[in-house]
Amino acid sequence: MRIARVSYGGGISFGVVENDEVAEIDGPPIGELRFTGKRAPLSDCRLLAPVIPSKVVAVGLNYRDHAEEMGQTLPEEPLIFLKPGTSVIGPEDVIKKPPECQRLDHEGELAVVIGGLVRQADRATAVESILGYTVGNDVTARDLQMKDIQWTRGKGFDTFCPLGPWIETDIDPASGLDLEVRVNGDVRQTSNTKNLIFDPPALVSFVSRVMTLLPGDVILTGTPSGVGPMEPGDRCEVEIAGIGVLANSVAAAPQA
Repeated sequence: MRIARVSYGGGISFGVVENDEVAEIDGPPIGELRFTGKRAPLSDCRLLAPVIPSKVVAVGLNYRDHAEEMGQTLPEEPLIFLKPGTSVIGPEDVIKKPPECQRLDHEGELAVVIGGLVRQADRATAVESILGYTVGNDVTARDLQMKDIQWTRGKGFDTFCPLGPWIETDIDPASGLDLEVRVNGDVRQTSNTKNLIFDPPALVSFVSRVMTLLPGDVILTGTPSGVGPMEPGDRCEVEIAGIGVLANSVAAAPQA
């Protein structure tokens, strides 16, 4: 099942994508879905970020090759940090490069969407709490990240967390999902979710022992090697097999 959040007919709603249509559901996708009976052509809908998370928990160095690329030792437990909900944008929205940023990087990632309140979860509970998966881009002001040591500013600007195009509920990353990032059509990152050091249930369990996860919260599972720069005018596409393509253009943010 593909669950989308769309703008259509002057309103915003959640719906299930069925072939070339969106079947509207009543409220956010929490618990049993209730269909309203309204349908709209997918081509007439604008896809938005599929969730509005209270927080985005991101994971660093969760692919062996990326840890090596960054000159870091492999973590013994997940390395987590937060991106604010205000950093979230949707498909075809514009990533804005801040004036103070000299290097803006893409980081394509599998994103976990939480379906209920989760606290102190064991692995079995963590599996049950996952609503589905979407595509994410952990956009990073690399120079500011390195300058600040801690990552809040370098990871937290508005537009620095594209998500989409929808939530796919019927895939298993353990089966191996190919991930590819392209900038202006040139392939920058390629990997497979089998290469994750900590898999999604392990991440959900770990994070839930640190902070309560709420419905709609997102966990970005980390990026493989090949992170690289984006400039205004570029178009970045992150594709994950079984989910789809998340595409965004890049523009310079106006001077304050």
